[in-house]
Amino acid sequence: MSWGDVFAYYILWLMMAYLTDVWKIKLSHAAAIVNIWMGLVKLLPVLFAHLADALLGNFRLLLLSSLSYSTGLGLIWMSTPPILANSYGNCSEYKPECVGNLQKQLLYAGLALVALGMSGQSVSHAPFAAQQPNNGGGYTCNLYCQCCCLKCRISLIGVVALLVVAFVKPWHVLFGIAAIFGLLSLFVLLIRTCHYNYVAPQGSSLTTLFRVLFAAFSKIFLKTPQNVNELHENHSLDASTLLPHTDDLRFLDKAAIIRANPTLPEQVQNRWRLCRVTEVEETKTFLRTIPILMTFIVCGVVSSLSATFFLEQANTMNHKSGRGRVPLVLFLWLYAQFRWVFNIFFLGIFNLTRLFGANNRHVPRVGTGLAMVFAVLCCITAAKVESRRLDIVRSHGLIDKSDERVPMNVFSMLPQFILLAASDGIYQVVAPFFILDQGPSLMIKHFSYFTFGFYGLGFMMNPVIVHVVGLISEKVSGTNWFQSTLNQSRLDNYYWVLATLAAVNLIVYVVIAIFYRYKESRLDQYSELTITIDDSTF
Repeated sequence: MSWGDVFAYYILWLMMAYLTDVWKIKLSHAAAIVNIWMGLVKLLPVLFAHLADALLGNFRLLLLSSLSYSTGLGLIWMSTPPILANSYGNCSEYKPECVGNLQKQLLYAGLALVALGMSGQSVSHAPFAAQQPNNGGGYTCNLYCQCCCLKCRISLIGVVALLVVAFVKPWHVLFGIAAIFGLLSLFVLLIRTCHYNYVAPQGSSLTTLFRVLFAAFSKIFLKTPQNVNELHENHSLDASTLLPHTDDLRFLDKAAIIRANPTLPEQVQNRWRLCRVTEVEETKTFLRTIPILMTFIVCGVVSSLSATFFLEQANTMNHKSGRGRVPLVLFLWLYAQFRWVFNIFFLGIFNLTRLFGANNRHVPRVGTGLAMVFAVLCCITAAKVESRRLDIVRSHGLIDKSDERVPMNVFSMLPQFILLAASDGIYQVVAPFFILDQGPSLMIKHFSYFTFGFYGLGFMMNPVIVHVVGLISEKVSGTNWFQSTLNQSRLDNYYWVLATLAAVNLIVYVVIAIFYRYKESRLDQYSELTITIDDSTF
């Protein structure tokens, strides 16, 4: 993440508060906007990584995404009521009547462009930097580097961003600062255009997946030979790069069937009609992981709470601490720091197992389960805190007074943020472990984006779950748990539902992990552990 993006990330994290405080839209509606936007940020890299390798190249994608990012931030700034008040005759106050259709369209368009920009930058920035001279091979992190990242996180630039966002109150100024830094980041990229080392697209390994699926479906009516030696394979290649045939997912073997006509050399020329057994096996490996990847969706659902319902809870509480006030954005900073602590903690556990010669192939599996346990504990803690908050709301007659602060210390929210940081922090480490260990060898880069893409699906699934739970609660009890304001809602019940869902997901994961057909572990092949850590605050 570039230095300029630090400010934008801190500011955009407050989008939920902006939508509920200024637009005064319904709680679930505001959460849906933020969740879908953040889900796209995590899901779109799957597409952009393929485009970068197959068509655009890293620089062009980085340039287009940076342009989209800075333009989107500019549109978000323009969507605030004071900016276009004189031009379009609307009022300039931060009230819902001052937000017209134009402002809404600008904000939605801005969020979409920012999502495109952030996704494109996440897949092109580090590879492009690695292609430049005197660059030591990309942004990879070992244990020492993780400690450096923790120190960098509390460095001057992070503290300045925290202070700016905490003490600058007008929304148009905050969004304007984000837009300025977005433009500065684009300018820094463009200023050295003539000095960059440009590398043409080398082709996407994800194309192999598409070719195998297409070839298999094109031969759907052909019978798979009983003798697997009749399937196509190029045995002139290095034997260490070839994969043996497996008996599951036999339908995909059709992609390697050699037709009677035309000749084999002619068929080999059309790679979309004839694939090698190794390519088929790589595709099988990818498809086998989908059941495990689907369990990551629920982890994403829980993670999505930090910038939506958790933020809204904290926004209603008492922010006084001694003589000062606790800025809302401090919780983002604390969440990020604790997440890095758990990054380092679990990375240290992995390195200790290597140091003492233990079998570390089980570490990713145990780590994933541990992340899910923390997700369950996070939801339980959040439910208890919200129940306590609602009791105080009722006792003080604040149910219909959403603008008044609930006399409950905002630091009551800290435990659930820490537990969420533990879940996300461990997941950020074990996901790359799982990729290195069990991912398709030829598709490791793109497989990593699929892994976090399923996590992003959880963000986008949260609004669906909220809608379904709301309908069921209204049908059963006569009252929808999600009302216009937080004080009128029963968010504690929703957290209990998520805790149950996360617990069931943990059980499903354990069952799948037990019966999953594991490949031979590759983790011991790495003399030094290097993994890529997502540096964003989302």
